[in-house]
Amino acid sequence: MSDTVTSRLSGFHKLPMEERLAQLGRMFRLAPEELNMLHGVGALQPTLANQMIENAVGTFSLPLGLGLNMMVNGRDYIVPMAVEEPSVVAAVSFAAKIVRESGGFIAEADPSMMIGQVQLTRFGDATEASQKILDVKDQILALANSFHPSMVSRGGGAKEVEVRVLPAPEGPRGEPLLIVHLVIDCQEAMGANLINTMAEGVAPLIEQVTGGKVYLRILSNLADRRLSRAMCRIPVPMLADFEMAGEEIAEGIAQASRFAQADPYRAATHNKGVMNGIDSVAIATGQDWRAIEAGAHAFACREGQYRPLSNWFLEEGHLVGRIELPLALGTVGGPIKVHPGVQAALKVMRVNSVREMSMVFAAVGLAQNFAALRALGSVGIQKGHMALHARCVAVTAGARGDWVEKIANELVKAGHVKVEKARELIAALSPAEAAAATGTTG
Repeated sequence: MSDTVTSRLSGFHKLPMEERLAQLGRMFRLAPEELNMLHGVGALQPTLANQMIENAVGTFSLPLGLGLNMMVNGRDYIVPMAVEEPSVVAAVSFAAKIVRESGGFIAEADPSMMIGQVQLTRFGDATEASQKILDVKDQILALANSFHPSMVSRGGGAKEVEVRVLPAPEGPRGEPLLIVHLVIDCQEAMGANLINTMAEGVAPLIEQVTGGKVYLRILSNLADRRLSRAMCRIPVPMLADFEMAGEEIAEGIAQASRFAQADPYRAATHNKGVMNGIDSVAIATGQDWRAIEAGAHAFACREGQYRPLSNWFLEEGHLVGRIELPLALGTVGGPIKVHPGVQAALKVMRVNSVREMSMVFAAVGLAQNFAALRALGSVGIQKGHMALHARCVAVTAGARGDWVEKIANELVKAGHVKVEKARELIAALSPAEAAAATGTTG
């Protein structure tokens, strides 16, 4: 497959689902069974689900859509997104289109460095114990790497040993905590299993040289050595919409960003919008989205107050957006190689490395955030959101097929997007139309 694939698929959302799948098949040379996986036909069989988790009783599905128009570092990406919220895929695609016309996103990602923590207690003098650990640093690294020689042969593995002494927590036990950090290059893996193996493996040596007692030996999900960043610059006149000048909308976005910087109550909702996009791609591509969420929110508190992961400001006639957050992702391991739907989604996303994937994730988060702030800083979030939400309301009221869009449009026109209103609209149809609208026989 050449690298001439474009993410700018005009009118894609207007096509029937079967035609969308057919177009994907042609673009990415997907086999019929791969298209079936994206379509949800046999994507995860109960027998396989039973091997993945305990007490399995079946599988659970989410809508799978495509974020379009995404251009990162000059390369086009079609982004698989699994999400139930109506506005997320549309918002990312719309925002990415505006950014694309402004030159696209610029992104970068750090190497895949993660931290494994070993908690040491009953160690006596903290300074002395710390020095004893650092004196055998090379032995600790060699022992850790002995558990994953193949990772070391690829250039990864344990790279550094650090010691942190934490103040004594409140309570009856007044001793401080001594924490040993193994800094590990996980390469293409998210890294949880290999980090935990290394942390557990070096614990006896740490106990031996200090005379202390080790308790917890586990990775940290605050992956602040594994940050991803994205930015975009949009000429202010390109923001004009809603019968509002670009300058007015740009100022609204910048003011929303200032609000989030100052107030953790707003920052929490601001970051939820960022994660709407990132989580959707994470689920579609088999990532540990709980770890991503935990790391992102912990990183947002790094200055002592919960702050936004992204920032928007005006600069020389442009609206500039920047985002930075930890992203512990993987292209190998976990369900990634097991789940057939994930494999098909990754083929569509066509990233060549975990760092490239991280850059796309960061750009998606910034796009989602931009779309939300653009609405919030102008006409309000409900106008666009309700138009998409109306379709779900119409389906809940019983509408099916082409009638979903018709009933949804009437709900938006009425300004009353409620299930009872949708039922009223269906009830007002002729018997033949009502039967067609609800997929029942007259």
